[in-house]
Order: sequence, then C-alpha cells, then structure tokens
Amino acid sequence: MTDVPERMPLTRDFFDRPVVDVAPDLLGRTLLRHTPDGPIELRLTEVEAYDGETDPGSHAYRGRTARNATMFGPPGHAYVYFIYGMWFSLNAVCGPEGMASGVLLRAGEILTGAPLAAGRRPKARSTNELAKGPARLATALDIDRTLDGADLCTGGTAPLSLLHGRPPAPERVRNGPRTGVGGDGADHPWRYWIADDPTVSPYRRHVPRRRATSAT
Repeated sequence: MTDVPERMPLTRDFFDRPVVDVAPDLLGRTLLRHTPDGPIELRLTEVEAYDGETDPGSHAYRGRTARNATMFGPPGHAYVYFIYGMWFSLNAVCGPEGMASGVLLRAGEILTGAPLAAGRRPKARSTNELAKGPARLATALDIDRTLDGADLCTGGTAPLSLLHGRPPAPERVRNGPRTGVGGDGADHPWRYWIADDPTVSPYRRHVPRRRATSAT
C-alpha cells in the first residue's frame, strides 16, 4: 500500500463513515487554518464523537434547527457553534448526508504559527496550552461562526482544511467517556486521545447545575 502524503487533504469518503470510526482516525491529522495574518497548523491529539439523533449528548438529538443545520449536510464540512455565550467550538461533520453526526475537535499541538496562536491566547502558560481544550483550540486558530459549513477537504489556501498528517500508532490511542456530557449519553466511551500527549485536556465528568432557590 502506497503511503499517503502528509499534506494531502482528507477525502470526502474519509468522513462518510460512522462517526465512531472517523473520530479515532482523526488523531494525528493536521488541521490547517489560513488566517489573514498567516497560516496556523495543529496536530489533533483529542476528539469526541457525537452520533446525531441517536445520541442524547448531540446537538442534533432533538432534530434539525437553524443552529445545527450544518450537521445534516454533506460530510467533510465544519460545524462551528457558540457555547455559553462565550466560546466557539469546531466539529467535523461525518456520515451520510442527513444523519447529523460529527466529531468535536477538542485539543491539539500547534505545529506552525505558534506566535499567531499565542497572540490570541495570551493567558496560555506554555505552547502546550494554546489549544488544550475545544474553546482554546477555536480561539487560537481564530475560528468563529463565519467558518460554519467550511469545506475541510479542499486544501490549498482554503480557510480551513484537514490534512492526512501523521496518525499515531494504534497502541497509543485511548478512549473513555466524553467530557461534560450528562444524562443517558454520559458513559458513551467516545472521547479519543493520544496517550501521554501533554496537549490533551483533562477529563471532567458532567456536574448538574443547581437551580437557585428563592429565599423564604
């Protein structure tokens, strides 16, 4: 079998598979972001799978809305959402059109463009922290809702692409419950990461929010 060049964009067929197959296969891939100030490249080290309308943890669990419409589109596109009124998160749409599954890109190692990323993440204490978590990743790479629906399979000077990169050896891939997911989807072992990589974010189990009680 011929080795695929590291700079080759991932194909549409790569994403047109079950999300739990795509997610671990994204580890080690290169996320290329062309910003107005220059390119930033990141090696993915942590991801999470969300299986659409069958998964209580997914944004698509209750069906299609204006917010999640991109998840129902063709595979190999970006789904970007705004969370808690503060941060953006980036996902790769997977599976056949209409199935609404996706992979949350949780963390990675900045390969090139670290000064640009650091300029957007001034509170990071080291380069390992620049994209250590989904909100940090999106901030470091200047990702917002204008990139919702971006084609990840184009390559070249496209705003956002996923390249073949250098996947880790299978024995280095770990999986476990997703971070911050509660309810019936809490224990799905669909978070995947590269073992012992310093850019992987810490696991945090979901903690239900307490409702404020009125004084009597």
